Amino acid sequence: MVVGFKRILVISPHTDDGELGAGGTIARFLGEGKEVYYVAFSGCELSVPVGLPKDILRKECIRSTSAVGLPAERVKLLDYQVRTFPEHRQEILEELVRISRELQPDLVMVPSSQDMHQDHGTIYQESLRAFKRNASIWGYEHPWNNLTFTTDIFVKLNEEHVQKKLKALSEYKSQGSRGYMKESSVRSLLTTRGAQLDTEYAETFELVRWIC
Repeated sequence: MVVGFKRILVISPHTDDGELGAGGTIARFLGEGKEVYYVAFSGCELSVPVGLPKDILRKECIRSTSAVGLPAERVKLLDYQVRTFPEHRQEILEELVRISRELQPDLVMVPSSQDMHQDHGTIYQESLRAFKRNASIWGYEHPWNNLTFTTDIFVKLNEEHVQKKLKALSEYKSQGSRGYMKESSVRSLLTTRGAQLDTEYAETFELVRWIC
C-alpha cells in the first residue's frame, strides 16, 4: 500500500491521458479501497478522425474509466478545446482551485514536468499553483512526449491491474491507429518498468511534491 493516500485525483488534459499514464495505478488504488477521481479537460473534438462523431472521445472516455473501475460519479469531463490550453491559463487555474476545494485530494497525478505537449504543460504548471500547499503531486509518464523522464516513484502492478489498463485503453477505438495505444507497446513499457524492480510490471512517476 502507498502510505497515507486516501483520496487521489487523476488530472487528464485530454481524454485517455490519465489511463495511458496511470491506468494500472488507478486500478491498484481502487482495489486497495482508495477514493480515485478523474478529471479530463478536453474531449478533443477538433482531433477526432474524419467521419466519426465529434463526441466520440467523450463516450469512449466514459467507457474507459468504467473499465478501469472508476464510478461514473467520480469522472468529470470539461470543455476546453485541444491545443488551446495556454490561452486559457487563468480559467484552468480557477477550475483546478475549485476542484481542490471540492475534493481536497491528498495525491494529485498530472503530466510530468518534461511533457512537451502545450496542453499537458499548462495542466502541469497550473496544477502546481492549485495543489502545491495541500497535496502530494506525481507526474505520470508519456514517453512519446518526454525527452527525459525522472523515475522517482514506482508502483508495482499485477496482471489484473495490467488487464484493466489494457481494457480501458481498448475502449478508445477512435485512437487505435496510434502506436502508443497498441497493447504490445503498453505492455512493453509496463514490463520494462517492472524489470527495474525485478518484478513483473510497474508504472513509474516523477516526484513533484511530497506532503506527509
